[in-house]
Amino acid sequence: MNCSDKTPPASILIMVAGAKGAVASTLAVATVHLRTDPESIRHSLTTAGLFPDLPPFYAIDFVGWDRVDSPLITSIESHGVLPKTIWTDHQSALNDRVIRPAPSNKAPWQDQIDQVTGDIEYYKSIYPKSHPVLVNLLPAGKRIDMENLKTVEMLFETLSPADFPDLIYALAALRAGVPFVNFSPNTVEAQPIVAEAITSNIPIVGCDGKTGQTYFKVVLASALKARGLLVDGWYSLNLLGNADGENLMNPERAVGKVANKTELLDQILGYRVGKRYGQSTHSVRIDYYPPRGDAKEAWDVIDFNGLFGLPMSIRINLQGRDSILAAPMIIDLARWMVALKQAGRSGLIPELGFFFKKPAGSNPPLTFQDQIRALEKLAGQCGQ
Repeated sequence: MNCSDKTPPASILIMVAGAKGAVASTLAVATVHLRTDPESIRHSLTTAGLFPDLPPFYAIDFVGWDRVDSPLITSIESHGVLPKTIWTDHQSALNDRVIRPAPSNKAPWQDQIDQVTGDIEYYKSIYPKSHPVLVNLLPAGKRIDMENLKTVEMLFETLSPADFPDLIYALAALRAGVPFVNFSPNTVEAQPIVAEAITSNIPIVGCDGKTGQTYFKVVLASALKARGLLVDGWYSLNLLGNADGENLMNPERAVGKVANKTELLDQILGYRVGKRYGQSTHSVRIDYYPPRGDAKEAWDVIDFNGLFGLPMSIRINLQGRDSILAAPMIIDLARWMVALKQAGRSGLIPELGFFFKKPAGSNPPLTFQDQIRALEKLAGQCGQ
């Protein structure tokens, strides 16, 4: 089956867990602009020219869940990502976005899943012609090895829903027949979740969106590998002034994010950076620096050896905006997931590794070149 075998819905409905965070509220504004000024967003999308049998890229709606009970407009203003001139003329449309309360983290697993599943069905009823995709934008949480948790029942018995709310949205989405995107660094792609996705014939993809520093790290590491230059050490510093940065000052919450950023380099290069020193010389540091706000700053120092082992180095300073970089990626991923569901794909989609720090699935593409080739091949499976 390819994507053209289905009659396309009128729009794509992005359902967001964590709908009033900095990334999500920026995404909400972007979906409004897609309706009124699509060219202001189009150039940031990698899928703008793909999937002609799907709804056009400007036909995207936004709903979700959050624990914050203030209006979406208040969140947009408080995060300070976007100048008021970008969103003030669209306040009415933004106020119409339906965001329901997140389930109480004190409730049992099944009660929370039932609430989210009911909300999904409600969202489907008010957007009956739309094709939904649920996107996880919850903040970084605890990291735990789930390899031995083989069933959903074992997840429930071992874990607390208060510590792993991402799993609630994943299970609710799959049981409601909705593709799931894990853009957060949290572990969602556990064996029982993937098994449920396959059984339900629903695609799932993750994890940890690759927005700024790690994206350029993949590009540069791939280039150094292709050129035969040996990376001797790589020091990465991230300065974050937003809620994500503050959250990552908790060591339990930072460990997963740092691991995702660290493990990828050795996988791309095919060797352990620092092996000759008897220890890793790839260091990743994240600091919370409030003056930066959402305008993150990243520094990289790369030491590498060329002919005869002679040393050279590269210095990179990235001054980016996490939410501005992330929002168009989520739109792209939503369109991919609709296309893949219509093409009959289910379970993990490792070919979408281009978008993630830690691509989940079997043999995901790691170098930048391989990731681009994987996207091209995947588009072919969707009738492109």
